[in-house]
Amino acid sequence: MNAYTGDILLPVGALNAPERVVAAPGTSNLPPATLCLGREAEVTQLRGILTRQHETAITQSGAVHGLGGIGKSTLALHYSHRYRSEYTLIWWVNAASPEEIESSLTGLTRSLVPAWADSASRTAQVAWAKQWLTWHPGWLLVYDNVENPDDLTPYTGALHKGHHLATSRLIAGWPDGAVTLTLGNLNADDSTTLLCQLVFKDISPTPQHRAEARALVKELGQFPLAIKQAGAYLSQNRGISLDSYRRRLTTKLGKTTHGIPAERTIARIWDVTLHTLQQVDPLAVELLHTAAWLAPDDIPHSLLTPPDTDPDDVAEAIGTLAAYSMVIDSGRAFSVHRLVQTVLRTAAVRESSATPAGRRDAERAIECILYPEDSKVAAPPQQWIHLIPHVTALAASAPPEQEIEQAPSVYELVSQYLQDQGQSARALPIYEYIQNQFKKTLGDTHPASLMSSANLACSYMAAGNLQQAISLFKATLTQSEKSLGDTHFTTLTICNNLASAYAEAGDHKQSIPLLEQTLANRVQTLGENHIDTLTSRNNLAHGYESAGEASRAIPLFETNLAKFREAFGENHPKTLYSQSNLSYAYEKSGDLSRAISLHEITLAKRLEVLGDSHPETLQSKNHLGRAYHAAGDLERAIPLLKATLLQRIEVLGEDHPDTLISQNNLALAYKDNSEHKQAIRLFETTLAQEERILGQIHPGTLITRNNLALAYSEAGNLRRAIQLHEVTLAQQEQLLGELHPGTLTSQHNLAGAYREAGDIDRAIDLLKKSSARHEQIHGDTHPETLNCRSSLAYAYKKAGAFNLAINLYEATLKQCIDNLGDEHQLTVLCRRHLGESHCAAGNYVRAISLFKTSLAECEKLLGTTHPQTLIRRHNLAAAYMAVGNFGRAIPLYKLTISQCEQTLGREHPQTLLSKSHLARIQREQQSAKKMGNRHRPYL
Repeated sequence: MNAYTGDILLPVGALNAPERVVAAPGTSNLPPATLCLGREAEVTQLRGILTRQHETAITQSGAVHGLGGIGKSTLALHYSHRYRSEYTLIWWVNAASPEEIESSLTGLTRSLVPAWADSASRTAQVAWAKQWLTWHPGWLLVYDNVENPDDLTPYTGALHKGHHLATSRLIAGWPDGAVTLTLGNLNADDSTTLLCQLVFKDISPTPQHRAEARALVKELGQFPLAIKQAGAYLSQNRGISLDSYRRRLTTKLGKTTHGIPAERTIARIWDVTLHTLQQVDPLAVELLHTAAWLAPDDIPHSLLTPPDTDPDDVAEAIGTLAAYSMVIDSGRAFSVHRLVQTVLRTAAVRESSATPAGRRDAERAIECILYPEDSKVAAPPQQWIHLIPHVTALAASAPPEQEIEQAPSVYELVSQYLQDQGQSARALPIYEYIQNQFKKTLGDTHPASLMSSANLACSYMAAGNLQQAISLFKATLTQSEKSLGDTHFTTLTICNNLASAYAEAGDHKQSIPLLEQTLANRVQTLGENHIDTLTSRNNLAHGYESAGEASRAIPLFETNLAKFREAFGENHPKTLYSQSNLSYAYEKSGDLSRAISLHEITLAKRLEVLGDSHPETLQSKNHLGRAYHAAGDLERAIPLLKATLLQRIEVLGEDHPDTLISQNNLALAYKDNSEHKQAIRLFETTLAQEERILGQIHPGTLITRNNLALAYSEAGNLRRAIQLHEVTLAQQEQLLGELHPGTLTSQHNLAGAYREAGDIDRAIDLLKKSSARHEQIHGDTHPETLNCRSSLAYAYKKAGAFNLAINLYEATLKQCIDNLGDEHQLTVLCRRHLGESHCAAGNYVRAISLFKTSLAECEKLLGTTHPQTLIRRHNLAAAYMAVGNFGRAIPLYKLTISQCEQTLGREHPQTLLSKSHLARIQREQQSAKKMGNRHRPYL
């Protein structure tokens, strides 16, 4: 199973560094301690949660949740400072998104190994931090403001030597093992004391002061954020008494009737505060309204400093906001509380039917950086990619009735960039905004509106929301056919995309007719050799290939290649792309010799035409390395895959889809070369990347988790493998349904893990269910059906039910020969296992015949030293040994041992097994006359 995922390789020195680096005592990135009154019971409870020992877990994790502004972060910070001496390291992690978590972890790496971190990539720094936390005990990670508990799984699930503490507004969604602590409002006494400490910093409050403070906090609902903001205002305006401030709040009550109680309280406070600020510093109020529409964290000062504005004025305005506790300022960037943003946006939308001024200013600020000096040419991405979270926030917060004042060029630019980087799922809010804008300005049936809907559906598909994608594609196709006709370019494009969505969902019965219809329409309207027609023919061939119909796919690919050569010439990039597709079709059909030959030709031409580092040249290198792997030539595969990965990192970046493909293919090659530690490390890092980029249950993430489980299984860690397989299968069924090919693959793999763990009955039950479902969706002779049936026969053999195994293998082998050909890999594998079953049942004559045929096929297809060839030669020798024909067995064993040592190494399990069999023969020859018995070998 191929998982199209990826990661970066850490330098050798860095791989060993984490275990040797010791953090200095008291290492942390904690913000300064702040006032935290009335939470002693919660602090004590939190300490108990984190230090309590359970029998089943070393790591204790907890979550503090409650309303925004209730004091969750303050409590976590207070706990961290109080128990600082109890931890070897404390690291504060901004956890609103996977990207922010990773940014915080890069800070940990830079703190501990600054020299190495300066030259390391972001992904390598994150991996180093995780490895350090894996090696060293006694640390505390504080995940602040968690928006999605699943974002923590790559860390809480893998790091077991310290404490994890999270703060979040979410009540539900936490793992069963995480104990949660709910925060409520402060009591009256603590609220009063907190307000007095904020207002009367230099003097002791009088009884009158305390009475007024008590009345005010009651009016504020004893809500911590409200008390803090009121206290900041009164501290800055000493001439206003607490009672006067309370009366001013009361007059605002009727104007703020919308929202939850906390929002209404904050709105009343802010009406007073903003009124004062408007007199003192109007620019501060303007900046605050602008920041309300951006992402809440890391708002750069420079973003809100247009060319005609003095940076010092902006810095002073932000300083004023910080003095009133409106923002938290670092000097370079500032943050705004999410609840404050909600209140400001809600009020702005309610007060105006036009685009709110703050939102308009935020859009213009972004536009000034993406399109500097009113240029129509966008700035290079490296100048603005750090602003993508702010563009996404603008798109996600757009008022439903916003008036359109400009074309969404900024949003289109950013969404196109994310699409080019293979991160369309991240652009989902932006695509939704663009679709809404086009529909408002151009109408539902305008070609631009239809294409924006198609782009949104593609984004849903990239995010793994296949049913949502299919539903939108279908609705858009209906509109396009009605308004533009069924042969219009836009209609045909949408039809093709709908077919792709069906194929992704495993529904080839829906996908292939749509592809056939699109091809027919393009031939009719554009002609046989138009580029769009050639593209449609290529897509249809891919559809047949995905459905297991190689006999229909390959002739189409061959026809297309001939037409590309005729239209563009032998060496045109489009011709070479078509040639690459044909190579892959040969590979999928089991014709590896033709596939490798054509891959090599394509690579040579791309090197000549495009150069060594062109993305399409790198694609050919990856394809060739994968084909070498499929042919068992790991000596050529691994170096080529390594080199391709490094080039893709340099040319395309670490998170590009093509880089992820290379990373996965290299990990698979390591796995099949028995380099289990390398494979597992790469798969685990890849899985963390997929979870960050795509999410926990995206199809790509699930494939990666499946591959990791397979690697654990082959490394002998069956308990971990079964856990991963079971989680993956449950998520596949939830996301894709019980009949999706990916679900059936997960089911098949879980059965294999059960079998290897000795739980044969569960394996057989699962394989029976999987075989029936394969037949239901693929048919009786599809390669996946035959493969599953072969696995069921193997399980019967392992259970000692030799007759059941032999009968099923014989039937499956006949179907493989009839439908796939005598030399297909599945045919060859089935013949080998049938021979082993006959041998195990004592039918040595039939076994020898099958082993001889299987060995001859492997030598022809894979070569004399391929690992699969060596296994078959060993099996033939073992069969001769079993019938006492030592004269034939000994030369075969000697040849196998020599080639195993050369190909696999002296200590490889297959080498040692053949040596042990040869030693048994030699012992039996010495004692044959006396003992007169023969021993059945382990095959």
